[in-house]
Amino acid sequence: MFTDIAMVAHPSVSLFIDLSEGEGLVHHTPGRHRRGSVVVGLLPGELRTGGLAGECLQIRLDPAAATAVLGTATELTGAVVSLADVWGRDAGRAEDRLRAAASWDERFTIARQILGRRLDTCPTVAPEVAFAWRQVRSSRGRTRVDRLADEVGWSRKRLSARFRSQLGITPKRAARLVRFDHAARLLAEGHAAAGVAGESGYVDQAHLHREVKSFTGHTPAAVAVAPWLAIDHVAWFGWPPGRTGPGFGGRALRDVRG
Repeated sequence: MFTDIAMVAHPSVSLFIDLSEGEGLVHHTPGRHRRGSVVVGLLPGELRTGGLAGECLQIRLDPAAATAVLGTATELTGAVVSLADVWGRDAGRAEDRLRAAASWDERFTIARQILGRRLDTCPTVAPEVAFAWRQVRSSRGRTRVDRLADEVGWSRKRLSARFRSQLGITPKRAARLVRFDHAARLLAEGHAAAGVAGESGYVDQAHLHREVKSFTGHTPAAVAVAPWLAIDHVAWFGWPPGRTGPGFGGRALRDVRG
């Protein structure tokens, strides 16, 4: 059985580690496709992932952690790249170890070991940038950039420049992405668009519609019933525990942070 799943923007850098035998995962972006394990940066644009029945491990990295784990977050923004292009031979070694594991719990342990070593040895983002990102996430995208700059003791211009150079996205764009993610979660849970708009900090329902359209190419109504949004378990409400969707089994290790 072949599965084809539309994905949407998420405030994390995602690793899809293909643990399948044979054909495995196929990732489609306009005019191009990639097979196997990939890294999906922030704001990847139109992306569909599918494949024959098999297994994969999805790991979501906080952008600040992604800089250490992957060596960069900036160059991955708006892109979908092969994991081998980022990790070199280590990508194949990681796949082999994870594929040979006897259980998903063992795979999680191995994944944490791999990520932990990289977090301990690779450069990290500036503390001010990491703090600003955490504030954007905790406020669900409703913190003003001027306030963030004041809190870290930088000018707005300096914060925006450093934030973009280290995370690959401006603070303002990051806030929009996080706010959209919160709205997408609520839509997937079945909340009405009008209520979601107010809860998520949008001016009105039309504003929500424009933002959802900008990030996904779809209307809020379409997002609410999409088969998989790559946001959290509510997108798979009704599926048996441990299933990520029809035809392609897997697990997720979410929100790894620096």
